[in-house]
This record gives sequence, structure tokens and C-alpha cells, in this order.
Amino acid sequence: MKLKLGIPKGSLENATIELFRRAGFSITTSSRSYFPGIDDPEIECMLIRAQEMARYVEDGILDAGLTGRDWIEENEATVVAVADLIYAKQSFGKVRWVLAVPESSGFHSVTDLDGKIIATELVATTRRYLASHGVKAKVEFSWGATEVKPPVLADAIVEVTETGSSLRANKLKIIDTVLESNTQLIANRCSWEEPAKRRKLEDIKMLLEGAINALGKVGLMLNVHRNDLENVLGVLPALKRPTISHLSDQEWLAVNTIIDESTVRDIIPRLKQAGAQGIVEYPLNKIVL
Repeated sequence: MKLKLGIPKGSLENATIELFRRAGFSITTSSRSYFPGIDDPEIECMLIRAQEMARYVEDGILDAGLTGRDWIEENEATVVAVADLIYAKQSFGKVRWVLAVPESSGFHSVTDLDGKIIATELVATTRRYLASHGVKAKVEFSWGATEVKPPVLADAIVEVTETGSSLRANKLKIIDTVLESNTQLIANRCSWEEPAKRRKLEDIKMLLEGAINALGKVGLMLNVHRNDLENVLGVLPALKRPTISHLSDQEWLAVNTIIDESTVRDIIPRLKQAGAQGIVEYPLNKIVL
């Protein structure tokens, strides 16, 4: 059994390969090949643009792949959504496709764009969005650098954004959200019905979700005298509850917990003040819930 897996080429490529690494898979790419190597004999990888991924998965050329929900909807592809993987090229969060217009324009809502020109890479979705609002506008496909087109080449754009900073830099304002999107692991319907492939996909899902859960978190181990335990626990936030176990000296306990990496520099000094000793911080690749 070989699972043909599509890896998104382009902006999500490095983030996806890093996520698979944290999940336990080593993927190696070459600038001269669209077929990356992977250290799992049951998987065969292919680099495909995220915009096209859903179509190839739907047609069965690929058993599964990673792409955005935006491109699944844009292609109106019928596929199985195996897992939501909330990560993106910068923030490991969701992205938005927004309707944006020049700050200096008189446009305030989508209804103001009747008869106007809108540039976007997400053409079909934008047309459906406009139709749902009863707006008739010309939607033109944009090959890139969409933010620079208004007001000369287009009246408005529909563009993807995480923070909105690029839009603001180009003196554009957001007037509506067209679609929210995140990365999904999707599967071909027939492949999903094959027991061996389904089992493999469920394993991949569990490991990728575990890697997502571990992002931005670290583990902490420390020793504490039983008399100081209450004070130490008062300092520690935890994913659930800290694991507490006895050391060979019954007066001493070992505490193991998971915390946000951003809080470590504040928490460790407070733990030391509360009586903790032998504090060890360690990285996490996966948290399987």
C-alpha cells in the first residue's frame, strides 16, 4: 500500500514540512524534483500548488493532500475533510479573504461596488459572494501583486490576509470578510473507504494534530519538598493538571507539567522562589490528547 500524498508547494511548503518533522516524518525536497523523499515506505509525496490540490485529490490522482479550505471551496471539490490543521505560513492560525478598497475611495460596503471591477485570485468564490449580496461586478483574475491594482487597474480587491499589514501599507481598507480559511488534510472519497489507506490517514491526522497542539509549548520538570508543593502548584498553570510523583526520598516530589513557552521566563524565577529545585525545561514535538 502506497499513500499518494500532496504537499502544498509555495508559501505553505516550509511550514508543512516542518509540521511533518515535528510529527515524526522527515521530508526532503530538491529544487529539481516535484517528488520529495519521505522516511515512510507507505507514503509517496508530490509537490502540488495548494490552489490545485483539491482537484487532484477529488480526481484520485492523489489519495490525500494538504490545502486551504478556501481552495477546496474555490474548486467546489468533493473531498473528505480528514483534519483541520490550524496553521499558516506565519501565525499557525486562520487566514481571511477580505474585500478591500482604497482608503480614499467612497466605497463603504459591497453594495457600493455594483458595476465596478474587482481583482482577485479567488474568482469563483468572489462571484458567489457578490451574487449572495445581489451585486453585479466584473471579477478579474489576478496573477499576483493584487494589492497594488486599486485604484488604477481595479476598484477593489479580494485578497488573503493574516494581519492586514500589507493592505494597510498599500493604503487599502477592509470593508468585509468574504471567507475564513485554514489548512486541511483532505482525502479522496474512494481512498478514504480503503481500510489500509484510511488507517494510515488517521495515524497521520493524530500525529499532525499532536504536533499542532505542541506548538508554542514546552515541558517543565522540577523537584519540590512536600512542604513547598502547594506554593509551587500555585505558580504553575497546566494543560490539565501537573503530574506529581514521589522520589526515593519520600519528603521530595517530582512535578512534570506543560506550559506556554512565552510564560517560561516569568514562571521559572517564581518557581525557584516558591521552593522548586532542579528545574528542567524541555522542548515538545507532539501533545496527543
